[in-house]
Amino acid sequence: MTKLSYLHEPGVLHNLAMRYELNEIYTYTGNILIAINPFQRLPHLYDTHMMEQYKGAGFGELSPHVFAVADVAYRAMINEGKSNSILVSGESGAGKTETTKMLMRYLAYLGGRSGVEGRTVEQQVLESNPVLEAFGNAKTVRNNNSSRFGKFVELQFDKNGRISGAAVRTYLLERSRVCQISNPERNYHCFYLLCAAPPEVREKFKLGDPKSFHYLNQSSCYALDGVDDAQEYLATIRAMDVVGISEEEQEAIFSVVAAILHLGNIDFSKGAEVDSSVIKDEKSRFHLNTTAELLQCDVKSLENALIKRVMVTPEEIITRALDPVAAVGSRDALAKTIYSRLFDWLVDKINISIGQDPNSKQLIGVLDIYGFESFKLNSFEQFCINFTNEKLQQHFNQHVFKMEQEEYTKEEINWSYIEFVDNQDVLDLIEKKPGGIIALLDEAWYKKLYAVSVISYSTLLLLVDFIFTASRSMFPRSTHETFAQKLFQTFKNNKRFIKPKLSRTSFTISHYAGEVTYLADLFLDKNKDYVVAEHQDLLTASKCSFVASLFPPPAEESSKSSKFSSIGSRFKLQLQSLMETLNSTEPHYIRCVKPNNVLKPAIFENANIIQQLRCGGVLEAIRISCAGYPTRRTFYEFIHRFGVLAPEILEGNHDDKVACQMILDKMGLKGYQIGKTKVFLRAGQMAELDARRAEVLGNAARTIQRLIRTYIARKEFMALRKSAIMLQSHWRGLLACKLYEQLRREAAALKIQKNFRRHIARESYLTVRLAAITLQTGLRAMTARNEFRFKKQTKAAIIVQAALRCHLAYSYYKSLQKAALTTQCGWRGRVARRELRKLKMAARETGALKEAKDKLEKRVEELTWRLQLEKRLRTDLEEEKAQELAKLQDALHAMQVQVEEANARVIKEQEAARKAIEEAPPVIKETPVIVQDTEKVNSLAAEVESLKASLLSERKAAEEARNACTDAEARSAELQKKLEDSERKVDQLQESMQRLEEKLANSESEIQVLRQQALAISPTGKSLTTRQRTMIIPRTPENGNVTNGETKVSPDTTLAISNVREPESEEKPQKSLNEKQQENQDILIKCISENLGFSGSKPIAACVIYKCLLQWRSFEVERTTIFDRIIQTIASSIEIQDNNDVLAYWLSNSSTLLLLLQRTLKANGAGSLTPQRRRATSASLFGRMSQGLRASPQSGGLSFLNGRGLSRLDDLRQVEAKYPALLFKQQLTAFVEKIYGTIRDNLKKEISPLLGLCIQAPRTSRASLVKGRSQANAAAQQALIAHWQSIVKSLNRYLDIMKANHVPPFLVRKVFTQIFSFINVQLFNSKLSKQSFATVISCLPFFWLLYPNASCQQYAGPAWEELKHIRQAVGFLVIHQKPKKTLNEITKELCPVLSIQQLYRISTMYWDDKYGTHSVSSDVIANMRVMMTEDSNNAVSSSFLLDDDSRLVCSVF
Repeated sequence: MTKLSYLHEPGVLHNLAMRYELNEIYTYTGNILIAINPFQRLPHLYDTHMMEQYKGAGFGELSPHVFAVADVAYRAMINEGKSNSILVSGESGAGKTETTKMLMRYLAYLGGRSGVEGRTVEQQVLESNPVLEAFGNAKTVRNNNSSRFGKFVELQFDKNGRISGAAVRTYLLERSRVCQISNPERNYHCFYLLCAAPPEVREKFKLGDPKSFHYLNQSSCYALDGVDDAQEYLATIRAMDVVGISEEEQEAIFSVVAAILHLGNIDFSKGAEVDSSVIKDEKSRFHLNTTAELLQCDVKSLENALIKRVMVTPEEIITRALDPVAAVGSRDALAKTIYSRLFDWLVDKINISIGQDPNSKQLIGVLDIYGFESFKLNSFEQFCINFTNEKLQQHFNQHVFKMEQEEYTKEEINWSYIEFVDNQDVLDLIEKKPGGIIALLDEAWYKKLYAVSVISYSTLLLLVDFIFTASRSMFPRSTHETFAQKLFQTFKNNKRFIKPKLSRTSFTISHYAGEVTYLADLFLDKNKDYVVAEHQDLLTASKCSFVASLFPPPAEESSKSSKFSSIGSRFKLQLQSLMETLNSTEPHYIRCVKPNNVLKPAIFENANIIQQLRCGGVLEAIRISCAGYPTRRTFYEFIHRFGVLAPEILEGNHDDKVACQMILDKMGLKGYQIGKTKVFLRAGQMAELDARRAEVLGNAARTIQRLIRTYIARKEFMALRKSAIMLQSHWRGLLACKLYEQLRREAAALKIQKNFRRHIARESYLTVRLAAITLQTGLRAMTARNEFRFKKQTKAAIIVQAALRCHLAYSYYKSLQKAALTTQCGWRGRVARRELRKLKMAARETGALKEAKDKLEKRVEELTWRLQLEKRLRTDLEEEKAQELAKLQDALHAMQVQVEEANARVIKEQEAARKAIEEAPPVIKETPVIVQDTEKVNSLAAEVESLKASLLSERKAAEEARNACTDAEARSAELQKKLEDSERKVDQLQESMQRLEEKLANSESEIQVLRQQALAISPTGKSLTTRQRTMIIPRTPENGNVTNGETKVSPDTTLAISNVREPESEEKPQKSLNEKQQENQDILIKCISENLGFSGSKPIAACVIYKCLLQWRSFEVERTTIFDRIIQTIASSIEIQDNNDVLAYWLSNSSTLLLLLQRTLKANGAGSLTPQRRRATSASLFGRMSQGLRASPQSGGLSFLNGRGLSRLDDLRQVEAKYPALLFKQQLTAFVEKIYGTIRDNLKKEISPLLGLCIQAPRTSRASLVKGRSQANAAAQQALIAHWQSIVKSLNRYLDIMKANHVPPFLVRKVFTQIFSFINVQLFNSKLSKQSFATVISCLPFFWLLYPNASCQQYAGPAWEELKHIRQAVGFLVIHQKPKKTLNEITKELCPVLSIQQLYRISTMYWDDKYGTHSVSSDVIANMRVMMTEDSNNAVSSSFLLDDDSRLVCSVF
């Protein structure tokens, strides 16, 4: 930037803005590198190719880059043997940490060496970053990941320039943030990561929501945008493993972090004594016990350490209680001390893991330290941070001035002293002894400490803490107000120190970057750097070795004065050590700049950037350059650029230095200097030279333009004249050709007309002759066959009439029979109702319960008989209808066949006659032939008339047959309607029968209870009535179900559970009700343990289980074991996960049973809702499944439930479900998901190796494609086809298994959808990963031909869309003229499903073999980059790979 023509603030800002728009984020200002944070990823700037370019390149030869600074430092260390340092500075959010990472990557690239366990030292340092960031970074107002500590990384090199070791030094961790945070900032990341840990970890440490902890809920910000704390926790665990922290140490670390959170929730209230405190409530007591448990220390000792202080004097031991305010201060002090010791331990552990080289003589240090801070409220931390930046700024100014001086001395030019801003007075104000601010801060409490008589070290520590906690009442001069007044009195005449008008405890310091106002309220407390004796003893005695190691016992008191160093003094010593290290090295500066405060790309705020440049000293460095000779050019560059101003000088044989002198003298410039190799110009002289050069070049350009325009005009005129002559010549030749062509066409037309007219006349004659012969042949054949055809038609009509009359008589008989049956059923129903009234009257007398039961049984039998009767009637009606329709169709078909046969015979006769006429010899008879032909024509005309009459009669008969068929169809429709009414009545009777069965079951239960009570009361213990036993009766053809070779229970009818009386006598003891239920359960479990198979497409086992549970009322009981036994049976059946037949069988049964339960069970309190309301508000798993099945016309989920026994889904009776039933439904849901996932995973495991072989198949060479495939390529192609066929066979086998077990079609389609998605992801990702994509392209046509075939189109057809990514990608690669395609055509028409990242990857990864260019135009590539940048700004994922969708079946419901 020092080469700019106009070197001032607007010019600097304009230059930076223009480069920032081009993503050129690095700019040189002399030897200083300015890095503007782009707030987006720019991977092309940091790849290996870029490192190779900057390796060994001179500084300034290539574009500005952070690699260039690192390369200069490394080359200087190797060549000069002197250590170097790189100072990375800037405010929070400017990108200092990322710049530091890039520096270490490049240094490791230059001098990398394999470290421990195959990891380089640079990798070990970078792997430690997540740990340090988790425990040392936090969200601030300006940055979401601000480092709250300084870091200096030393990379140690051996004599060969290889990295031999490294060390990490940290400075000034912000301890106060542990206890105090402001809105909208956050505490350290580790607290939030631990609260987002897995549930078992949170339960172990008794953690919960961050809002419940005092140290975290002081701010309303708990989460960061785009950051998942749970994932960051796992990343921190992995980083700890890499660094070398064992699992025991990790557990101890997080135990300490959790203890700090619980410690912050301990509150105090006033005690019974004056100025005493106690634990506030039970909640605080819980957190106290938890803290002691996590730190493994005594609860009582921890409580005493928080609310009491012990002072040991030679005379006695004094125990003093603390008031609640002091106790809170003691609690916070303990939390800050523990966290500070934990952070120091982590840094030491990282340094031990990395390893240091004690024999190293050279190093490169990278300083990543906090930038200048100025907030609304600034405290002791900002004071120390700004003190550090003042030190670094002084070092920077001195170094820049030194470089400028060395440049002038090297070129041997005359120069005068250049003034620059020296901030030594600010440093004296802060650190000078004895009158500096840090010295006065130490004096404010040192004075009180040393005034105490000689006592023990522990007592002295107690006195220190006592002074700070009670200074307000006992030592009024040691408060923050007295400290502020002392500052006002001491520095009242200092121009850098300002006293605010409206505050008594604030003071302002005029730093190099501006004025900053500090609050002195907490300076004394934050400056303390000691551990309270009670806290030290408590944690040293901890049973946890890790906690005890953080607080080792204090050493012997050799020097008591060294025991009381403050944080300010200690930080001052650390800073002095850092400055000594920097002064002993050759410094290089990188100034990081934050372009905006919203942390978004493409936003350039001028005011914000100019302020950072001032704070960073960049503008001061530019001012120093401008004060001397800011513009410098080598002799060659100067002559090359400004030689046009004096061309006569270039023609002469002059030295470069003399030529430069002559050019400058000719231009009349004054004040410049000419060195040994460069020309030094004053500010503005370069702009003047450029203006004169532009004037000379402009005049030359105008002369050239005038001559060129003349040449172009003459050239155009000559070309136009030549074209006119050539055009006239061609036009005249064309006219002559047209005249000749016209004459030739007229002669050809006359010849064509003559031949055409002759051809038309001959064709007409032949047509008339052929028509006459054909008509004669047909008429003669028709006359010969007429009588035979008439007889045959008459016979067929007689047969049709006989069949129709028979049908009418049979229909009338059946209608009379049906009316008689209906009358009988009505009369018997009336008799039954009369008998029922009599029974009701009799039931009121003694023994009515027994009689009612018998009557109900009879009623059930009667209803069963009526149901069977209705079934027989319906079957008979259907058979009659089918027979009648079949007869009519047969008659109609016979008539059609007869007509067709007659037509065929006529055609055959015509052909035979025509052949006979052609074969007969010609006979010439004039008059007899004419008379004979006339008679034959008349006879044939008569035959035609008779045939027309017969045809009309046949049409009339056919019309009568159609009318009869129409009447039959009307009667059939009427019979169908009656049949539907009968079915509806049967359904109503069946519901009535079901209600009667339920009443009967209730009566049996009451009877059993009464019997048991009677047995308990009766002295004989005998049952009052006989016991009944339930048994399952197998269905046979006699009771309505056909058995296919074996006895299977069909779900079409209700399970027949009949009561059979025991043959035993009244005296035999009866079994209890529980034993009876146990027997029924054993029978059910034994039944479903076997493969019951399917009835049609209906799973029998699921229907058996459902009807049994519904009959036994197991859903409404509070406690039962049947559900657990069913679950155990299913679990034992699917233990072998490799048997896909068993898995498919149980998937069909489980899904069917779960759907039935979903439609039947309802939770308590839902009885008032209507069925429609319950279906509308259903949000359970199979509620959504049943809705999806009803809504989809292609779904096969309902077809297996529409039997007579189960009726429709909406007709299922709902019951109030208890907890066991609801738990059984949840367990069954889990089994459905497990079985589905197992089948899908088995299929994936089977096809994954084959798919890998297809992807890794050898590619056919280009030569073989041109010259013909060799035998080896043909064999490879056959093997590839065999792999694809194996995949298709596997898919077909699984499809057959699931179809054989009647798995619901929507589950089968979901399996195929996920498998096709898996194939699509594997093929597409292998293509984008530069694997054998040519093999993928060659294999896809075979796969599309082989699958899907017709047998699996129903299931695999919808899933075929899952291959859309690979299909569109291949189609995009094989189309022609891709450079002519626009981005809109590619994204909207060719590849609508592919993302911009994927299209960019395909377009840049594959080249056009024909033209050697990218597959699309450069404009499309540029537009893709812009869209990718916008996507990255909008937090859109930038990954171009696809993810496999492996969700379970519940995702489709």
